[in-house]
Order: sequence, then structure tokens, then C-alpha cells
Amino acid sequence: MFKNKVVIVTGGANGIGRCIADEFRKQGAIVSVIDKQKGEHYVGDISKKEVLEAFASEVLSKHNKVDIIVNNALPLMKGIDECSYEEFQYALSVGVTAPFYLVKLFMPHLAEGASIVNVSSSRDRMSQPQTESYTAAKGGIAALTHALAVSLSGRVRVNSISPGWIDTAYTIYEGPDATQQPAGRVGNPMDIANMVLFLCSDKAGFITGENICIDGGMTRQMIYHRDNGWVLENI
Repeated sequence: MFKNKVVIVTGGANGIGRCIADEFRKQGAIVSVIDKQKGEHYVGDISKKEVLEAFASEVLSKHNKVDIIVNNALPLMKGIDECSYEEFQYALSVGVTAPFYLVKLFMPHLAEGASIVNVSSSRDRMSQPQTESYTAAKGGIAALTHALAVSLSGRVRVNSISPGWIDTAYTIYEGPDATQQPAGRVGNPMDIANMVLFLCSDKAGFITGENICIDGGMTRQMIYHRDNGWVLENI
């Protein structure tokens, strides 16, 4: 299905991003990864304009088109008590500005039927305390998704995925960690990679501008104090 397709994955050295990259490779795709972690991929900090430009130039020096972009790189998570102005800006640079600019750089070279998938988070619609930088970035990329889908309509499909609790070590949880989730378990990277590959396939040809939440049903579960055994403590 993806044989010889040129795929870009940001933050693809570990976790969800690595799983996505590996699954595309298994399907015969040519995958270019950028990550700040050292490795055989392109190493660089995507918060920097010059790094994005250099990465795009290297990809285009080897390939005359790009078929798929997966914006997956992880923003910094810090809360309002400790997050500095610079750290908040960094989170937005990684989580929103870099995906926007990367699409802009590759836009003239996107192949017919190209697809973009942005990885947001269920935190784009719900929050824990002290998560402002990450939550703002994930909310931003979810909104960027439908804006790009409209701007690129007829040329490129653009969708986003909002993962919930995904254990990148594939840990099998038991007890409340699992049973609190309507799906009965914690997620793993394959739950996300499977959806990315579907959204980038012809089977999803009528889906664009959409956000798909993959969280085991947690954001659909209403929780009230003393309801179904839930108790709010330490108010």
C-alpha cells in the first residue's frame, strides 16, 4: 500500500513516532525521521527554523516529492507555576509552529493524494493541573489541522489523532489503571500507528479536517464525586 511512498515523521526515534515509522517501513515506504535524540536519523531540534529548512533540503535532495507527513514530535510539558515564558514559547514552537512550517516547506512538493497526520492529544479537550505548555500546543495543532485541511482542500488530506494514555513500553496494566477505561486497558503505540496508516491510505479518502480521539473511551466517561465509586480527594 505504501511501497516507495516518501514519509516524514517528526519525533520518530522513540515511542509512538518510532512505531509509526517502523510500520510504514514494513509497508515498503521510504521514511525520513527527524528527532533531537542522537541516532541514524536526521538529528535536530525542530523548534529552530534553520533546522527545519536544512532537514527539508536534505529530504528533497534525495526525493522529488513527499507523500506523507506525520507531525508527532513531543512538546515540553510544564505548568503555570514553573513554566517560563521561554519554555512556553519552546513548547508552542515544537508543537504548533514546526508542524506549520514543515508543511509550508514541503507544500510545493506534496504528491497527488498526499496526506498529513498531526498527533495531538486528548489533552486538547481536557486537562490535569500544571500542564499548560503541552496542553496549549496540543490544542493548537488540533486547530491547525482543520485550517490546513481547508487551505489544502482538493490537494492534500489533513487529519489529527488525539491519543489518550499510551504506554510506549507496552506495559500490561491491571486493576484500576485498566478498568477505569471503558476499553478495559491502557493503550499502546500500535493503537496510534494503525490509525495513522489508515488515515494515510486510500481507504480514508473521504476523511479530512477530522480529529480522531483514541483514548479507550476516557473522554466520553462522565465522572462525578461519589458516582460509581469515584471519590474526589485532596481538594
